[in-house]
Amino acid sequence: MSINASGWRPEAPQQGTSAAPTFTGNKALMLEEALIFEIGDTTTTGVEVAPPAKVQSRLGNLARAKTIGLPGLSEPETVRHYTRLSRQNYGIDLGFFPLGSCTMKHNPRLNEKMARLPGFADVHPLQPVDTVQGALGVINELAVWLIELTGMYGVAMTPKAGAHGELCGILCIKAALEKRGEGHRKVVLVPESAHGTNPATAAFAGFKVEDIPATAEGRVDLDALKARLGPDVAAVMITNPNTCGLFERDMKAISDAVHAAGGYVYCDGANFNAIVGRVRPGDLGIDAMHINLHKTFSTPHGGGGPGSGPVVLSEALAPFGPLPFTERHADGHITLVEEESVDDRHPDSFGRMTAFNGQMGMFTRALTYILSHGADGLRQVAEDAVLNANYILRSLDKTLVAPFGPSGPCMHEALFSDENLAEGFSTIDVAKGLIDEGYHPMTMYFPLVVHGAMLIEPTETESKAALDQFIGALRSVAERAKAGDIALKSAPHFAPRSRLDETLAARKPVLVWKDPMLAEAAE
Repeated sequence: MSINASGWRPEAPQQGTSAAPTFTGNKALMLEEALIFEIGDTTTTGVEVAPPAKVQSRLGNLARAKTIGLPGLSEPETVRHYTRLSRQNYGIDLGFFPLGSCTMKHNPRLNEKMARLPGFADVHPLQPVDTVQGALGVINELAVWLIELTGMYGVAMTPKAGAHGELCGILCIKAALEKRGEGHRKVVLVPESAHGTNPATAAFAGFKVEDIPATAEGRVDLDALKARLGPDVAAVMITNPNTCGLFERDMKAISDAVHAAGGYVYCDGANFNAIVGRVRPGDLGIDAMHINLHKTFSTPHGGGGPGSGPVVLSEALAPFGPLPFTERHADGHITLVEEESVDDRHPDSFGRMTAFNGQMGMFTRALTYILSHGADGLRQVAEDAVLNANYILRSLDKTLVAPFGPSGPCMHEALFSDENLAEGFSTIDVAKGLIDEGYHPMTMYFPLVVHGAMLIEPTETESKAALDQFIGALRSVAERAKAGDIALKSAPHFAPRSRLDETLAARKPVLVWKDPMLAEAAE
């Protein structure tokens, strides 16, 4: 085994040059793992349980007519099965996670420790308010911080994630328009550079969505936006920094134009990580913006949750925000405002987003992150995130095409295209090659405004050494794709599974395991 030119890792043997396949299918410590149905047996179990006494069933015709068919495993078999599966899953604790737009950064263990403190981890949403003053205090203090960091007037804490927060903001806008008798405004303008959930959210809320084109340098076309504004426009939904990794320099002008036309400005705050401590969205004329706590403030992200998407609101929209919310009184006691008509102070709230008061664990983690960093630390978060992204952008500008690179530096993520790869090679080949290098691929084919997009977000938590290693790996794979290395077309070669037919898997997924012996007998 030789050392390659970059010197930082040994060269792995090419596929087909290694020893013969093993009897088990294992490759040293890369253990082959069958389905749990193939390991266990439906007629046995790893636990001896005495037969239950016969009782009269109260299920009627709802009783199961046959056995459930789950396999029985011993405790060692069960533990080994799930541990082996976990070894095949990539995570931020294993290595750099370059997904653009997703902000997959290190989660400080201090946050986890705080979230597991008694009184936070075991709090119940139906406990009497007087027994959860500490938990409500966390929600209230976090709300104050979010308002301060964004320069906004109020905040709705209950939305559970980004798209849920988008819906909250749009419903506030809808309620405000109806309050002033302008429910006829049914058009929401969404720039091409916005997040994909924006148009879906607007459509879900009953609005008609129209696109606003981007300029050649990847930002909102201000003239096109102004030309479309009119009495039917309810709002514009804009992502800033946008999904091209660029700051919308005309944001204040956009807000002023929309407000002059009688509309509202919704900002997708998923990329707040790039500007926290540096820019206050409220100063740019934003009326509503969700904040992904599980991105900017480093709480667990991925696997479908958990998430949290509080929405900060301008003075114009704050009266329409959802319930419940916390309220601190002069004596320090905190109450949870849950009714629309308490003292007739909140008659315009559009109602509830969730049954209770939001994601308590996420609130605790986010406040811990904020307090442990402080004002200067939060500012450095944005500065380091932008610095790292620009380091990747400039380190690869002679290897890959950066469509908006010539127009200036990027923000928190670097965007490349597959424009200069060899004929027949595309982004997916580069991504699969990265798997062989030990990395989860970057975000592929998004944003849609760039052909074969490769979107990379290094975040602020990666060291220069980690970035150099990734840059070396991506440069190596990209050069192979530019040279037409046919081996890339079948990559990955060293993963537990080789390249799958992703189209077939998406359109015809096999979701139910069938015993091959029974299937063969049926034929």
